[in-house]
Amino acid sequence: MKSVKFLNSVVLFFTMQLFTACIALPGGFVKVDKNITKCGDNPVSPLFTGDKIQNSDAKVNVPFGSKPHKYTEGIITPTGVTNEQMDKAVTSFYDHWKTTLIKKGCGEDRYYLSKGKGSDGITVSEAHGYGMIISALMAGYDKDAKKHFDGMYYYFREHPSNYSKDLMAWHQNRCCRDDEGADAATDGDIDIAYALLLADKQWGSCGAINYKKEALKVIKAIKEKELNSSGKYTLLGDWATPDDNNNYYFATRASDFITSEFRSFGEASGNITWRILVESIYTIIGKIQADISPESGLLPDFILNPLSTPKPAPARFLEDVNDGNYYYNSCRVPWRLGTDYLLHGDKRMKGYLQKINSWAIKSTGGNPENIKAGYTMDGKPVAGSNYATMAFIAPFGVSAMADPSNQKWLDSLWNTISNFPPEDYYEDSIKLMTMIVMSQNWWAPEKIKEVCNN
Repeated sequence: MKSVKFLNSVVLFFTMQLFTACIALPGGFVKVDKNITKCGDNPVSPLFTGDKIQNSDAKVNVPFGSKPHKYTEGIITPTGVTNEQMDKAVTSFYDHWKTTLIKKGCGEDRYYLSKGKGSDGITVSEAHGYGMIISALMAGYDKDAKKHFDGMYYYFREHPSNYSKDLMAWHQNRCCRDDEGADAATDGDIDIAYALLLADKQWGSCGAINYKKEALKVIKAIKEKELNSSGKYTLLGDWATPDDNNNYYFATRASDFITSEFRSFGEASGNITWRILVESIYTIIGKIQADISPESGLLPDFILNPLSTPKPAPARFLEDVNDGNYYYNSCRVPWRLGTDYLLHGDKRMKGYLQKINSWAIKSTGGNPENIKAGYTMDGKPVAGSNYATMAFIAPFGVSAMADPSNQKWLDSLWNTISNFPPEDYYEDSIKLMTMIVMSQNWWAPEKIKEVCNN
């Protein structure tokens, strides 16, 4: 009898541990904090407006595969493969990505991009931005692209940040409610604004959604809430303020240096702030490469003192021990910066990219599968990084296009990227977007003719 009581006590103890640790037992959702409850079979956002999607059969102005404008003169593309074969590789992987990750839910005609396997929520604003950009760029191949885009737009509007109605709350739980703090993450908002500019040139703004008008609202909110007071660097989110106690306001995230999209914001809004921001970011990159990573050229996940003496953040500044390393945030930098050079051709950016590529080729022996999942600023692999993943490999495919000396490296990258098996939401989304860029199917909205505007 004593042993039975002991066993019952053990069972009760571990059961309570499971509940307090927010672990889902089979058949039940047990997290009870932050307004998460049992949601039912078809949860709907509290702000769901009921707006239905219209004009899903609107004419496509820039169909996938049309390659509407040339990239910068002198850049290179993969050899040994035709444009048609590259496009086929993109559409094939897109079909997998779409089927796996685009989900319908949280209201009639609503869509969102799933966070992937083992997630504690359904999506984040970063994913939402990716989903909207990809949907706009794949129109013409995918007949459902506009339906998905508009459904994502309405979802975005129904999940505003507490700090601005034109920015997106960064995380939604399985009940379609905002949690983990209903504030915004800068990169998600940047991509959402850019996606709306793409949509304006893809389908025009004469339908149910005035994409251009909505884009300008988001661009204005980013300027007001997600740039520092001088407009010279991006904040970590709209929650970072000068009076916080952790100096988050005086820090920036290298993966938010999305300079090609900032150029488009300047063209669309006519506001000089975006040109100032691009110039300031170029200066920050130059200082980091000169003073912190002269051999590797890598940028850290988080940067302190960006306008004076930029330096890597200390361990656990915001996320984990690798906050000051080239890790799962800044792994996107070669793609983001590379896209800026391919579309806009600033020679300073070519120099930044070549420093990174020269180090990468040397450190891997020219084999992309030797790229590790994380590095220190001096180019040494971080602990636990000895595996290959598209999050780190694929972005180099874009940066390698900047210079003819990278041709062998670029060809190896394309072969590795296009043949790499699917992973999860983050890795697959990065892979797909880099393939779109590498196949010359990414475009700057300001270089495309108007369709129509209200």
